[in-house]
Amino acid sequence: MRAAVCPSYGPPDVVRIDERPSEPLAPGQVRVKVGAAAVNFPDVLLIANEYQISVPPPFVPGSEFAGVIIETADSTGIFAAGERVTGTGLFGAFAEEVVVPAAGLSRIPDGVDDRTAAAFGVAYRTAYHALRSMARVREGDELIVLGAGGGVGLAAVQLGVQLGASVTAVASSAEKLDVAAGYGAKHLVNHKSGDLRGTLRDAVPGGADAVVDPVGGDLSEPALRSLRRGGRFVTVGFASGVIPRIPLNLVLVKGVHVLGFQFQDVPPDEFARNEEELREHLTSGRVVPHVCAVYPLAETAAALRHVADGRAIGKVLIGLGDDD
Repeated sequence: MRAAVCPSYGPPDVVRIDERPSEPLAPGQVRVKVGAAAVNFPDVLLIANEYQISVPPPFVPGSEFAGVIIETADSTGIFAAGERVTGTGLFGAFAEEVVVPAAGLSRIPDGVDDRTAAAFGVAYRTAYHALRSMARVREGDELIVLGAGGGVGLAAVQLGVQLGASVTAVASSAEKLDVAAGYGAKHLVNHKSGDLRGTLRDAVPGGADAVVDPVGGDLSEPALRSLRRGGRFVTVGFASGVIPRIPLNLVLVKGVHVLGFQFQDVPPDEFARNEEELREHLTSGRVVPHVCAVYPLAETAAALRHVADGRAIGKVLIGLGDDD
């Protein structure tokens, strides 16, 4: 099979396309013919050996995929060949096929294509669980979303609107903000155009109920200051590459709640509720992921560079279907 391979740590340009032997199946595993794979910022960090976990090279990058099962181990019992599924893992998705544990897969709903399924996965699940179970966003809330042009950020804009919030989108370019506006953002803030704290005060003079922050860096503190008393600040990640230092006196004086998001921290009953609601958003077509670019497998390095350079709006995909 053909696969994108990281032969040694470095920038996206080190990735090359190689022929690799198909992996044998172990008990409980399935082989998936990949139709589409999503490019995420952690893929870039893993290739550079700057992620929180190291994978020794050579390895096949890619953490999110959608496709069809073409082979199952005898002991799998959960899925059958021919079923369409999505899945995630630390690496391995940027290839014509991937071998994964069946227990970690989800069926793709009827009527949803591979590209939509691959783009929807991690970003929308992260955004929705963060909004529902951490930020506790409700109808009428004022919500600020940092990094509103990125995968998780734009998903949070779309889903926040669906939850009835008035969304203020913060991003680094007019192009990204135009897309956020198209998905329902009410206020648009370019953080490169001036004082973010003052601009947010003008946009949300009464203060925000919640902030979702996938960016970190210099944006976090002014966004935290924009919260009204009792507001919720949810940190999702640090796409800026800089972990912010928050003055704790702000938390004390403003009485705000600072929460970190991880899937395992969502209570099981809420997790099931959120997943069911999110699936309904997808199957009904109320929420459609924004895909800004689709690259063939041969151009995986360019796809990774697109994300690494901060040019992605929504999701970047690797297309491996029959039409790609």
